[in-house]
Amino acid sequence: MKKKLRINRFVIIGVLLYFLYVCITQQQSLNSYEREAENYKSEIADAQKENQKLQYIKNNVDSEEYIEEVAREKLGMYLPNERVYIDITN
Repeated sequence: MKKKLRINRFVIIGVLLYFLYVCITQQQSLNSYEREAENYKSEIADAQKENQKLQYIKNNVDSEEYIEEVAREKLGMYLPNERVYIDITN
């Protein structure tokens, strides 16, 4: 009788330990998946911002203001009577 109780206790303890192990590993997996989901959400938000920026450029590429802006910033071109101030502190 005592031998049977010991075996039952070991079996119950073994099952409980296995259950605890499974719970811990599943929680770690869930935490990992949540971190991945947050990373993907961040990447999606960044891509959406970039998409909005590109849509704005696409819609305004033929406008005179955009052409002047690109000429000034990227090509260093200015209007004939325009005053240009250069910041020498940089």
